[in-house]
Amino acid sequence: MSRQRILPWSMACLAVLVLGAEAVIAAASAASVTGVDESARSQAAVIAVDQHWLEAELGGDTAWLDSMLLPEYRSVGADGVVHPKAAIMAHAAKNRGSDTERRKVEAWLKTHPSGKAVVIHGDTAILSFYDPAKGAANDVRSSDIFVYVDGRWHALYSQHSGAPTS
Repeated sequence: MSRQRILPWSMACLAVLVLGAEAVIAAASAASVTGVDESARSQAAVIAVDQHWLEAELGGDTAWLDSMLLPEYRSVGADGVVHPKAAIMAHAAKNRGSDTERRKVEAWLKTHPSGKAVVIHGDTAILSFYDPAKGAANDVRSSDIFVYVDGRWHALYSQHSGAPTS
């Protein structure tokens, strides 16, 4: 067999191996933090992306946040103050290499357990956090709105509410 016949076949095999490896890496990356395929169009994927988001903010993974938060992303706090994507990115960058914010968040989550409810309609998902004792129909602490673009979920908007007075 001539060298010319072997070379194209070898190159084709190499290309298949590289493409296969890229697919495996992409799938592993999509499930790297949560163990769930974050690119799926499912409730579990929306919750997984949100958990990845928390980990990225606490760990300072601004590259992942930049790709997940849409340019128009806004978060509105219980006080009505708007926080654009740039503010979220800056806060995450400050957390890189420090566990101070992580300890605060973990302590808060321990004393404020939350249930999660997801509604998906077309390319839009709304993830709501609620007091499990009251249920999703009677209590919403915050909601994140995601849109499915280019094969994955991206955050567009978050709204947070204050603790009820009664």
